[in-house]
Amino acid sequence: MDTREDNLTKNPSDEICNLIKQTVRDFAALHIKPHIRTWDEEQHFPKELFKAMGELGLMGMLIPESLGGAGLGYREYVTAIVELAKVDPSVALSMAAHNSLCTNHIYMFGTDEQKQKYLPGLASGALVGAWGLTEPNTGSDAGNMRTVAVRDGDDWVINGSKNFITNGKSADVLVVMTRTGEPGDKHGATAFVLDATTPGFSPGRKEDKLGMRASETVELLFQDCRIPDSQRLGEIGDGFIQSLKVLDGGRISIAALGVGTAWGAYEAALAYSKERKQFGKAICDFQAIAFKLADMYTDVQASSLLTFHAAELKDAGEKVTLASSVAKYHSSETAVRVANEAVQIFGGYGFVKDYPAEKFYRDSKLCTIGEGTSEIQKIVISKEILK
Repeated sequence: MDTREDNLTKNPSDEICNLIKQTVRDFAALHIKPHIRTWDEEQHFPKELFKAMGELGLMGMLIPESLGGAGLGYREYVTAIVELAKVDPSVALSMAAHNSLCTNHIYMFGTDEQKQKYLPGLASGALVGAWGLTEPNTGSDAGNMRTVAVRDGDDWVINGSKNFITNGKSADVLVVMTRTGEPGDKHGATAFVLDATTPGFSPGRKEDKLGMRASETVELLFQDCRIPDSQRLGEIGDGFIQSLKVLDGGRISIAALGVGTAWGAYEAALAYSKERKQFGKAICDFQAIAFKLADMYTDVQASSLLTFHAAELKDAGEKVTLASSVAKYHSSETAVRVANEAVQIFGGYGFVKDYPAEKFYRDSKLCTIGEGTSEIQKIVISKEILK
């Protein structure tokens, strides 16, 4: 197992990150690795696992200790996601959506009462969170969402649907973006937080996916869903602006997911190349394979450095729109390239489920789509550098 990334992605003297790294590795080896195949084939969302992760502090990493969280920063958070994704990217994906989207949105824009009501349970893992922005007709074009919230006295009535929502079926708490103004208006959306037991809300169809199969991807349905104004997050009309700020941090999560997925694929390919013999020697001794491994290692190192750089900027309170998009774009595309090469190194065994390469291959593609496609990242990056 090649672990040289330890000394390159972050300061090796950082005891907290090193402790998180080892703790997550041990946890994943014991509680995740034995179940990967079953969870993937059955599309089982291991909700009980997330309670155990909460006990380790992994479900509220960015939340202050006063609200039940771990009180850590993005560098520590990225470290945890990378280590989870090395073992099972789908678990890392659900953990990331819970932390950086749902939980973080409430922390960033909720009232004191909302924070006290939801964050301790979310941080402990007793509650699982989901975040709803995407709709069937609006992926990147979120400004034209059709899920509408209409004011009715002291209440709001929500009608519409969301899709491709991570953790959507098992979530106990949901943050949902709705349209309260005109389509396309940057100030025409409002965010709400609601309990999954709220009348008028129900989870819909669960998607049968190519990869990330242990992470739920579900539609959300709202039919005359009535909630009090006290469930509104922030000001009326600020929902879209809030979402962009949340996604700046969320893209660091997906960058970390890409890094972990790529490291997992690379390490599996490296180990296999040392074991597999052809023509009397290990295949890693052939230059064709050695050069593939060199390219894979270099690409993942670059993605890792970009991701931890974005995390450090976020921790410093600096604007991260450009850095997070660069990290997310590079890391997600790297994950796909490295996973593809891992399958090639495994050869025929890379195409069967008894070996890890094919799952990394399937899982990696989501990284180029979720929380803004690679094409959207290029739009963000180009706009930022051309200002």
